Amino acid sequence: MILIAIGSNLPAASGGGQRDNCRSAVDKLSKLVDLSVMAVSDWYRTSPLPRADQPDYCNGVVRFEGQVEPEGLLAKLHAIEAEFGRVRTVPNAARTLDLDIIDLNGLVLTTESLVLPHPRAHLRGFVLRPILDVAPAWRHPVLQQNVATLLAELPPQGVRPWCNGGA
Repeated sequence: MILIAIGSNLPAASGGGQRDNCRSAVDKLSKLVDLSVMAVSDWYRTSPLPRADQPDYCNGVVRFEGQVEPEGLLAKLHAIEAEFGRVRTVPNAARTLDLDIIDLNGLVLTTESLVLPHPRAHLRGFVLRPILDVAPAWRHPVLQQNVATLLAELPPQGVRPWCNGGA
């Protein structure tokens, strides 16, 4: 199982809002060779973490099946982000699109450019809540806790459904 988190809190140059960016990203991700989309979570509205004077994020998770090389997948995700106008400036800056590998078939890996599982996934309600939608039996490969337990242990983070009528 491969879990990729999707987030956006800026409109794209094309004028679409955050949720439009996320939906379009799912379409791009579905075309990746060697990966099959198995499930797409609901979309959630969250405040930026750490707190900042930025628009809310739209967040979700896509579950894939397949075999891919981690660094190659990361490069493809960065290329998709760039297509959406993502510019990497400072950490936690607002962005048109953010794609993160949360889990890659249970692989535990640390390289200069990639840490798997994602090093902060277990601390982020905006990642864990959508994982609960698409992979309720998922266990963190290092912590060996299931997603429901990890989510329950977090302080409230204001993760709420993205209602119709939002961007």
